[in-house]
Amino acid sequence: MSAAGLTPQEAARWADRAGIPMPAGRHAAVAATADHIHSVVAVLRELDFTDTPPAAAYRAGEEQNHAAV
Repeated sequence: MSAAGLTPQEAARWADRAGIPMPAGRHAAVAATADHIHSVVAVLRELDFTDTPPAAAYRAGEEQNHAAV
């Protein structure tokens, strides 16, 4: 998919190629949804997670509570 976005014709072609039946009236909506998902994923790819440990490193119930009441 290019930076210009997915056109309804491309959405129809990709759906056909994947074997997914799609009525002609849905091509524009599918293309718009795919463009939105692409923009959200692009923002997520820009986030820096280098100091974030993987989920497997988290141990529920082992956290320390050091707050004063």
